[in-house]
Amino acid sequence: MNLIFKPVFRILLNAGVLYLLTKLVTTISFTGDWKFFVIGGIVLGLINVLIKPVMKLLSLPAMFITGGIFMIVINMAVLWFLQYFIAVIKFQDVTLSFPNFTTYAIGAVVFGLINWAAGLII
Repeated sequence: MNLIFKPVFRILLNAGVLYLLTKLVTTISFTGDWKFFVIGGIVLGLINVLIKPVMKLLSLPAMFITGGIFMIVINMAVLWFLQYFIAVIKFQDVTLSFPNFTTYAIGAVVFGLINWAAGLII
């Protein structure tokens, strides 16, 4: 049971994080309604499992020097990867766009805070 529940729960959690992110940072635009959140949750889960740990390991000296502030850059990269994968795979009627660098930065801070809060709850 746990083998099925855990991945589904993580997808739903990531979809919820994306939902909150798009509601709190209004300059982030997306299409696809619920399909975006499901696909985004799956892709975000894969990024968090495969890419984010490697990025954290490689940036460990920068995170140590900046006292963890470098996590904003890592979260910006995660959001960029999410947008890139959705654009490259070309899901039908599903898009994600960040209009500028500032939106990535604000989105990364909000994304980090939401993930931190979700980690506390879980």
